[in-house]
Amino acid sequence: MIERKKHDVFLSLGSNLGDKRKNLETALDQLTRQVGKIVNLSGYYLSHAWGFEGNDFINLVVELKTEWEPEELLDRLGAIENEMGRKRTGNAYQNRIIDIDILSYDDSIVENSRLTIPHPLLHKRRFVLVPWNEIAPDFIVPRHQKSVSELLSLCDDSTFVTRMNNEQEKISFPFDFIVIEGNIGAGKTTLANMLATEYQAKLITERFEENPFLPKFYEDPKRYAFPLEMSFLADRYQQLIDELAEPDLFSPFVVSDYFVIKSLIFAGVTLTDEEYELYRKIFNFMYRDLRKPDLYVYLYRTTEDLLKNIAKRGREYEKNITAEYLQKVHDGYMKFIRGQKGLNVLFLDITGVDFIKNPGYYHTIKDIIRHTPKTPELRRIKIEPDE
Repeated sequence: MIERKKHDVFLSLGSNLGDKRKNLETALDQLTRQVGKIVNLSGYYLSHAWGFEGNDFINLVVELKTEWEPEELLDRLGAIENEMGRKRTGNAYQNRIIDIDILSYDDSIVENSRLTIPHPLLHKRRFVLVPWNEIAPDFIVPRHQKSVSELLSLCDDSTFVTRMNNEQEKISFPFDFIVIEGNIGAGKTTLANMLATEYQAKLITERFEENPFLPKFYEDPKRYAFPLEMSFLADRYQQLIDELAEPDLFSPFVVSDYFVIKSLIFAGVTLTDEEYELYRKIFNFMYRDLRKPDLYVYLYRTTEDLLKNIAKRGREYEKNITAEYLQKVHDGYMKFIRGQKGLNVLFLDITGVDFIKNPGYYHTIKDIIRHTPKTPELRRIKIEPDE
């Protein structure tokens, strides 16, 4: 059997969605399995998005030996990107889980309808030239007939690019206290758990399953509404006071699947006017002493979407929840959100989005949360589900 010739190839890799470092590590593993032997690898570089307004990227440059011809190589790289969940639209520049570009292929020049080598924009991109210069400063780039270091010195791109140290490689959250809320069945507890697990954050979850009044309330709302809401208020207040009083030195931030304002919202739905007035007075005394979240995330789903999720999880005491009740709860949240002036609120429409079965949605949600500005205002973002 005739052994195919090995070609020397430089590739640029980048990611700006989800766990970026993990995405790059996955891509490197797939390159080894499907493309060729990696012989050199730059460090990880943090850079601002180039050519569009987007999340920051982590980039690197790889040198590898491959037996595949240029178009075969292009097809294999595209397959890796697709397997990792890259979504392509008509836009040339967009956020992406992974991006793999061919920078050079031996000393060849390739130009056809599918492929141009060397990459036609490499000399304009610092996020390519800086990591490439780390591993191959003297490599002469075909067509340009200049070394990588010479091209870097001539590049007028002002995009921020910096090599990451070990601490910078740990993608951190910019908030100390995050609240994830939403209607019944929105997925708030699941999302809070996923964030806490990935970042080793301190997790606060509502202890609703321990409330003895909850099943009784769903059977007889009028009779048990007031004791239910009072018991929830007392328990939520005590839990938040206890959990937020002492900082956890081993957790980077706190994420909760509820905030005490939830008590006032549900009380407004379930109580009579007289009961609610008494309840609100007690609530106001408690609320002023509680620490407020740095970011309040409201997960929105349509009533139809919520009912599907409620039926799917099959909790016996939730079987009598109606669309009308869910709408009243949502209206209560909206009244609260619209009335807030000093709270940083992210309204996230995730109707039709299953971020458990499709991790790509989770990475998108996580990146949106991480890049939300710290200024207190209401921001609305909708995540479009795949067809």
